[in-house]
Amino acid sequence: MPAMRLNWKGLAAAAAMAVAAQAATAAVPLPSLGANPAEVSVSGLSAGGFAAVQLHVAYSATFKRGAGVVAGGPFYCAEGSVLNATGRCMTHGSSIPVSSLVSTTNSWAASGAIDPVSNLSASKVYMFSGTSDNTVKQAVMDDLKTYYQSFVPAANIVYKNNIGAGHAMVTDDYGGACSTTAAPYINNCGFDLAGEILTQIYGPLNPRNNGTLGGTFTEFNQSEFVTGHGMAATGWIYVPQACTTASCRVHLVLHGCKQNYSDVSDQYVRKTGYNRWADTNNIVLIYPQTSTAATNSCWDWWGYDSANYAKKSGPQMAAFKAMIDRVTSAGGGGSGLPAPTGVGTSGATSSSMVIGWNAVSGASGYNVYRGGSKVNASPVTATSYTDSGLAASTSYSWTVAALNASNAEGAMSTAATGATTAGSGGGGTGTCYTASNYTHTIAGRAYALYGLTYAYGSNQSMGLWNIYATTTLKQTGPNYYVIGSC
Repeated sequence: MPAMRLNWKGLAAAAAMAVAAQAATAAVPLPSLGANPAEVSVSGLSAGGFAAVQLHVAYSATFKRGAGVVAGGPFYCAEGSVLNATGRCMTHGSSIPVSSLVSTTNSWAASGAIDPVSNLSASKVYMFSGTSDNTVKQAVMDDLKTYYQSFVPAANIVYKNNIGAGHAMVTDDYGGACSTTAAPYINNCGFDLAGEILTQIYGPLNPRNNGTLGGTFTEFNQSEFVTGHGMAATGWIYVPQACTTASCRVHLVLHGCKQNYSDVSDQYVRKTGYNRWADTNNIVLIYPQTSTAATNSCWDWWGYDSANYAKKSGPQMAAFKAMIDRVTSAGGGGSGLPAPTGVGTSGATSSSMVIGWNAVSGASGYNVYRGGSKVNASPVTATSYTDSGLAASTSYSWTVAALNASNAEGAMSTAATGATTAGSGGGGTGTCYTASNYTHTIAGRAYALYGLTYAYGSNQSMGLWNIYATTTLKQTGPNYYVIGSC
């Protein structure tokens, strides 16, 4: 969970980033498997549990089968505050405003920032909270149940809260003592939690494979979908043998804090119990990974990376969606065209952004996606597009796909992020400063709080407060700065 101290990475982090870059080069692209887009779901522990709720709610049209939540909490629980995250959303030291969070959900759905909440009515939810979990108290999960009951029928919700588990993913045959809370945060409680989650989401399953798995583990290149933003260069995917020729289900598995590959090696990927159920039930498993640059290796569920962390436009959120899109597409995205390269943003105004990219040989046009939703009404024939109708002082994420002569899409590009200016800033005025987050604070353009950096005026999250994280800030008024470019 969030570290309540300043986070200095030092030279070891720079070396780790170099190794990660090499790993991304060696890793293979995430495969296009033609998996069933109607059979997609997500689950996660701790920070992964909060992120699983975010994905389920924000992308409810994608994760329509449902979600499994272990030691998580209500959607947008932290409301962008690390104090809320470590307080009410973990210890429940103060009340979680569930009714207000429900109202926010409805408002964002009405504006298109997240998918329509009507999608949630047919999904299934499994919740687990250990009685010995003192990291995310059961009262937080109780509030999550109350939140979900505003959108999901009570009959579609299972809440298991009577096992003496600590803060961990629970299995029936691997890990530490059940009541402990310690690395690798996988506990043997004699309870098959992965199997219970998948059964609740997908219904009765074939018996699990307790022997040698027949499928394949592959380390894939996450940098295709996002670079930076607290995500590692590579992730993992498990593909059952049957899924190489048949259309299968897809389940996204999100680890907790201090559980990525750098922290616990492949224990979360291989030892949490999901794979043996997937092997006999035609379920593709995607295991995204955070990087060592992420605060405590956590997913962004309180805003350490982006103010839009809980919306479809959040960089991590858009990356997860793009991974699902790739796995559910057929034959390299349908057209065989490669992903556009050099995708970037420029010319920010308070309500628009220019997205540009390099031409793809053989492309007849392009589609542009903001936060996973297509924004162009007709194919874009140029190599740039101006996206308008945006909110001021807001970060967004865009991806681009090339089209062949039949308008079939190729592979999706890496996401590019950018922020609109303040309402009075305009797109071509103001002074830009590109520097480390530490330098920005010394110069008075930003401030540090609990190891994170925020721009003065707009209060936009810039990421970790150290000399390695670099951000471009644009001054749009007296002591007012936004993330963006001139």
